[in-house]
Amino acid sequence: MNKMISPDTDYVNRIFMRRILILGLLIFLGLSGLLLRYGYLQVYAHDQYTTQADNNRIKLISAPPSRGYIYDRNGILLADNKPVFTAMLSPDEVENPERTLTLLAPIFGLTDTDITDILARLSKNKNDPVTIKIDLTEAQLAQFSERKPFFRGVTIQSKLTRTYPYDELFAHVIGYVGRINDKESKRIDKERYAGTDLIGKIGIEDYYEDILLGQPGYQSVETDAHGDIIRQLESKPPVAGNDITLSLDYGLQTIAQQQLDGRRGAIVAIDPSNGDVLAFVSNPSYDPNPFISGISFKDYGALREDLDQPLYNRALQGMYPPASTIKPFEGLGGIHYGLRDWNTTIYDPGYFSLPGDSHRFRDWKRGGHGTVNLKKSIMMSVDTYYYKLAYEMGIQRLHDWMGRFGFGKETGIDLPHEKSGIMPSPKWKQETYGKNWLPGETISVSIGQGYFLATPLQVANATAMTASKGYHITPHLLKRSDGAAPVKVIEKPDGKIDYNGKPSDWLLMHNAMEETVQKGTARGIYTDKYRIAGKTGTAQVKSIAQGKSYDKSTLDKRHWDHAWFTGFAPVEEPSIALAVLVENGGGGSAVAAPVGRALFDYWIMQRKKNPILPPSPDELKQIKQQKAIEKAARDLLREQEAELTAQLEAAASTD
Repeated sequence: MNKMISPDTDYVNRIFMRRILILGLLIFLGLSGLLLRYGYLQVYAHDQYTTQADNNRIKLISAPPSRGYIYDRNGILLADNKPVFTAMLSPDEVENPERTLTLLAPIFGLTDTDITDILARLSKNKNDPVTIKIDLTEAQLAQFSERKPFFRGVTIQSKLTRTYPYDELFAHVIGYVGRINDKESKRIDKERYAGTDLIGKIGIEDYYEDILLGQPGYQSVETDAHGDIIRQLESKPPVAGNDITLSLDYGLQTIAQQQLDGRRGAIVAIDPSNGDVLAFVSNPSYDPNPFISGISFKDYGALREDLDQPLYNRALQGMYPPASTIKPFEGLGGIHYGLRDWNTTIYDPGYFSLPGDSHRFRDWKRGGHGTVNLKKSIMMSVDTYYYKLAYEMGIQRLHDWMGRFGFGKETGIDLPHEKSGIMPSPKWKQETYGKNWLPGETISVSIGQGYFLATPLQVANATAMTASKGYHITPHLLKRSDGAAPVKVIEKPDGKIDYNGKPSDWLLMHNAMEETVQKGTARGIYTDKYRIAGKTGTAQVKSIAQGKSYDKSTLDKRHWDHAWFTGFAPVEEPSIALAVLVENGGGGSAVAAPVGRALFDYWIMQRKKNPILPPSPDELKQIKQQKAIEKAARDLLREQEAELTAQLEAAASTD
């Protein structure tokens, strides 16, 4: 008897088969979807995802160029590059930059201000690595190496940074580089500065930034999941910046700084044949090296608050009454306008009064110089001669003539932020003060006082043009440039001063200035070894009442007169013209002229036979260590003085 199949069993089988079919269909649909997706990824979206994958494992690293070296005229290296370890942060690999920087702070010595600055740079640059710290110490490197696995996206790279081996000696002319700030980042070509943290801030570093910088390259590298480089795929080498040679002479610069040691002042020396600047010193100076990686607020504040203003470039920006240094140029103006010749004489009773006015403009010599011609007026620096000459010439013609020697305008030197000084005129006074010009003001201007202000650079350049017999000179520091970037180098004068007198007048003025050194106001620096032409000047700082005499013993030292000397040598074929200014130094004859003589001696007698050379590396290291000790002592003294002042103020407030 056959078994009967239960209706329930048949129903269950049908349900089971239906489920199998549905499951099979779902599996089929799922596999079809996967196949379609796979096909889409492999065919249609292949390029997109290949690029994303490559971006995860391939990096384009900027290769910054080596900054051009800076040399003196003899090949002595003044601005060098040294390799340093630099901490970098890649923003695309760090989830929380602020937390990362906070954890790195004790390792790299980051301040809250540093972290704020880095975060600001990260917010503006979300792709390229950002510098955290330049010039890491061995201790910082060791601490970071131990913790490196915890800092994904933070790497240590070897980079070149700037260094100035002679500290303050060339600071006011070479300047320094520093980290690119927000204002600079907005104006620079970001591709050109890719991978570069530093930019020229002042001086030659700023003026020739474009040719010193170079052109960046790049490296394409493959990285692992931790961001470490596995291999280099391709690269484009950077193009180094131009090396530049300056016209400065290390030995002469050293002599100039030594002569001003302990005094505020400036010295500029120029080659009259072509405008080469041979020495350019402003004292006191400062060490530019701390500015490269970022000077501390404490150290910068000390420089800013120093009463002697070491950051102030007196040679380029200091505007002083030029005093009697202008008399040779003004005297030639008298000939140019037909008001004087070499035989014209005036009588000097020791004073001059404007017609119809009882006020006496006094000569420096009580009782006067008697009969005076142009030559004697230069030798003995006779004020009265120039009072009368300027009165006859008038302020407008005097302004126009002195402008031909570069007063009241920039010289055009290859340094940024040059001051133009003031060569006053009626128009200038009206525009500046809204007042008319007064006749008595012309008399003050005639001896380089009153509104007349000039920089040491301007006085040196005007003297160089006189030494060159009237050729117009643009002072310059660039002597040669070697590299890919083209640059124009000045090699000769660029014209001649428009002058109505005779060519021999320039030689006669040379003779008058030479006799100033032989038997005039600069006779204290006379030598029979070579011929010097010169002119002294004493610029009044504090006004003296009519009928009173100057007595510096009654004045604060910062109210003493400024001391000037300007001159050139050798007279027969000038190779150096210079201006010396000693702030509050007193008389130019006794203070500034001997400084000029020391520079002349080195340039003419010592330079070729026994030049001053830089110290050896070991000697330089010892010098820097000694300076560091002296600085620490000064800082301690300053802190003690500040603490004592605070205690005294606190005690006074409780009385």
